[in-house]
Amino acid sequence: MPVLNRKQRLTLMEMVFNLDAEIAAYDYAICNLLYQQRRDVPPMNRVNKKKRAFWVRPWLQKRPYIGQYKLVMDDLRLTDVTAFKNFTRMDPQMFFALLDKLRPRIEKFDTKWRQAIKPGVRLALALRFFATGDSYKSLSYAWLIAHNTISKIVREVAEAIIAEFSEEELSPPVTPEGWKEIAEKFETRWNFPHAIGAIDGKHIAIRCPKQSGSNYYNYKGFYSIVMLAIVDADYKFIWVDAGANGACSDAQIWNSCEFLESVEAQELGIPEATPLVEGERAIPYCIIGDDAFALRTFLLKPFSRRKMENPERIFNYRLSRARRIVENAFGILANRFRCLLTRLSLNPDTCTSVVLACCCLHNLLRKQTTGYLRGMVDVEDQDHELIPGPWRQNAVLVDGRKGNAKNTGSQEAKTNRDYLRDHFMSPEGSVPWQQRMITLNARTK
Repeated sequence: MPVLNRKQRLTLMEMVFNLDAEIAAYDYAICNLLYQQRRDVPPMNRVNKKKRAFWVRPWLQKRPYIGQYKLVMDDLRLTDVTAFKNFTRMDPQMFFALLDKLRPRIEKFDTKWRQAIKPGVRLALALRFFATGDSYKSLSYAWLIAHNTISKIVREVAEAIIAEFSEEELSPPVTPEGWKEIAEKFETRWNFPHAIGAIDGKHIAIRCPKQSGSNYYNYKGFYSIVMLAIVDADYKFIWVDAGANGACSDAQIWNSCEFLESVEAQELGIPEATPLVEGERAIPYCIIGDDAFALRTFLLKPFSRRKMENPERIFNYRLSRARRIVENAFGILANRFRCLLTRLSLNPDTCTSVVLACCCLHNLLRKQTTGYLRGMVDVEDQDHELIPGPWRQNAVLVDGRKGNAKNTGSQEAKTNRDYLRDHFMSPEGSVPWQQRMITLNARTK
């Protein structure tokens, strides 16, 4: 290849630069033409957005001065603590203690465009939604906060409560001592030995999720998610599974949950079986449930109602008396946080967060507030006849669907249940009033 001299190299470079300039000019002309055409004739699928009338509506800007948090809560805190507890479902001391713990998770910072909503307002607003289930539109006029902002606040506060408290409040024991403490309370209060929890499921009504078909449509004829929970003898939730679609039965959810896998793998520290009477058969510690679940060595359920004799009736009475505690826990939860009794117009994930947050708050109230359940739960008079709690007079959650799963009991579990049936008929295991209650129930039916 011949070597170019200096003049030839300059000429060649000038030709290249001129060509690049022509290409650039041509590309610019094409782009400009396309841009003009786009402005003159907008595409068919493009919608001309209406110009916003307000960046922030003027009445929303008055929140720091006349909002519900400023006017109502401050006044209630100083003049009427009972009304404050009804408004937020907790006393002022617990509210501000909760606020201190959640502040790092829910606090937002001011920008040059607007001031952030304070953490106290965010927490109080979420608690008020949990307590009432009011629509976001209705809450926006009382709290002077836009409804779309309220939707974010409720979700974020619920998730913050779960992140802060779920590991402590909704985790089952992992040591034999922890399970034995629960069992001792069940035996002392409800005369049922070796019970480590009561299990049941309820439906939480929701709006039909988009493109969900009939997945969330339950046997009662509405859309829902299912809440399956285990409750200890103190009406506290020790395990909760929420979010399964409403078409599932309690047994289906239980048979596929991680808790059951952990129990079967012996990873939760449940104590070894011990005899109720020295020298007799060792009986395992177990959860008590209803007919929805399979009979297992670690889960007891009642005898079938067909062809029951007196011993089976007494066993079922003793088991239902102890299992009543989970019904009370659900009743108190729903009547304390009444959003669970409404139809939640939220997506299923947010509904699940709201349910779990309410369970965490329920446990916190049970632990930190004396007399929280006084006058609310079922009690027995001196003759051990049931006095229904006031929660039963109000709306209640719908029971989960029974069946639709393989619930064949194991032979060992049946043997254990038969032993307990006979134990409840023996002098060591019977209670003085059980036969009278069986006779009374038979007469009322």
